[in-house]
Amino acid sequence: MSQKTSWQSVHRWYNSMSGEKGHYFQEHVVLPKLKQLLHSSQSVVDLACGNGVLANALPQDVTYLGIDIAKGLIQEAKKKNTSARHYFLIGDITTPLHETLMRDNVPELKSLVQFDAATCILALQNVKEGSRVVENASRLLKEKGLFIIVLNHPSFRIPRQSGWGIDEQNKLHYRKVIKYMSPLEIPIDMHPGKKTRSPVTWSYHYPLSTYTQWLKQAGFVITNLEEWTSDKESTGKAAKMENMSRSEIPLFLCIVAKKIEHPKNNS
Repeated sequence: MSQKTSWQSVHRWYNSMSGEKGHYFQEHVVLPKLKQLLHSSQSVVDLACGNGVLANALPQDVTYLGIDIAKGLIQEAKKKNTSARHYFLIGDITTPLHETLMRDNVPELKSLVQFDAATCILALQNVKEGSRVVENASRLLKEKGLFIIVLNHPSFRIPRQSGWGIDEQNKLHYRKVIKYMSPLEIPIDMHPGKKTRSPVTWSYHYPLSTYTQWLKQAGFVITNLEEWTSDKESTGKAAKMENMSRSEIPLFLCIVAKKIEHPKNNS
């Protein structure tokens, strides 16, 4: 199993930026809503868990497993962990995870074959073979278990292919989208000011129809879609139009799917 990932090279920056409660939007938008969706789950597997921000937001008695391929992020997650029922493993979430779960001598995980809920938070968009992540989630879930995916909204927030514009005549702040239907592999400069020395991560865009196809093939039915907007507010002369556009154009898409059968694609 390859442990190479573009996120390993930026793990120090990510740890400093996100802290224990996550970056601003994780703390103020994403995590509060996720806690509501996960309120009845007693066991959660977090795919591409990063430095364990979700674990810190869950009750101490919830059995939690975070898996991420970036060693530096898992090390940071373990440092911050305060619950004896929260575990973190290094693993590639696009490959079969049975060996990863069996590798560490954690009896609780070996006996817990399937989970009540699986999450992939602001991470599926950074994985080239996203369909394999969805298949893994299905295999790790109990029947009727929930899979919760949170994405930068793929209809409005496509790196390098979307952005803000201003209609001066009508005093409107609008969102422009250049490409949407085409699958895209997009390099992201994590420190643009460093130019050629900037570490690069990769973002993978797909239209909504692709995510629904992946979920269907993996034995899921979508039970809910939520679109989450920013809670920030502007000040100054452009505040009215900026606040209106911020309330109308969502930052994030949350897909909630229920497992109803085993994955159809076993490749």
